[in-house]
Amino acid sequence: MKRPIVAIRGEPGLSQTLALARTSGLNVTGIPLFLVHPLDWALPADVDFDGLLIGSANAIRHGGAPLERCKHLPVYAVGRQTAEAAEGAGFTVSHVGTGGLQSVLDHSRARLKRFLRLAGSERVPLETHAGQEIVEICVYDNAPVPAPDSLADSLALGGVVLLHSAVATLHFTNECNRMGIDRSRIILAALGPRIVQDAGTGWAAIHIADRPRDAALLALAENICQ
Repeated sequence: MKRPIVAIRGEPGLSQTLALARTSGLNVTGIPLFLVHPLDWALPADVDFDGLLIGSANAIRHGGAPLERCKHLPVYAVGRQTAEAAEGAGFTVSHVGTGGLQSVLDHSRARLKRFLRLAGSERVPLETHAGQEIVEICVYDNAPVPAPDSLADSLALGGVVLLHSAVATLHFTNECNRMGIDRSRIILAALGPRIVQDAGTGWAAIHIADRPRDAALLALAENICQ
């Protein structure tokens, strides 16, 4: 019997993951453990930035009306999905990263000095280089919600859990502890190494996708289940 594959990210990302899985003939169960909702925010009075740092498509999806005043700024996106969301909203994408938002910042250090980072309430800290400045604004919240009983039922005999963020790893770990789910039966499949750096021990295995893209993560899960 193949191991079940479970995706726990919030919407609308969850539906996108499930749709991509279906096109590949892969059976993935969606059990969202996060509820994404917009926050009230405003641009700073000084909007003289060199570019927008965007680490999640949720910043575009939930940014709301203030985004219109940012359309003149080139977007530096963490990955292809985020870049596509920005382009769909009318932004010009200048760079698409492949190894996390820090690598995007590193790539631009010689040319761009001042960034506006639109992010969620939980985000990866970034290290600036000499002369660089990042102004960070929270535009959405990705709030964890308690796992339903169906999560424990789905993973009773083990399985593969898809992880898209470090926050998801921590929340899933806590829910396993709360619900008495045996982590020694569970394989974690993560979109990038930072996502599972604080996953702890006791899992059946931890695997990292070779690229921070959903297609690569799903391919990894399929290989695990062979």
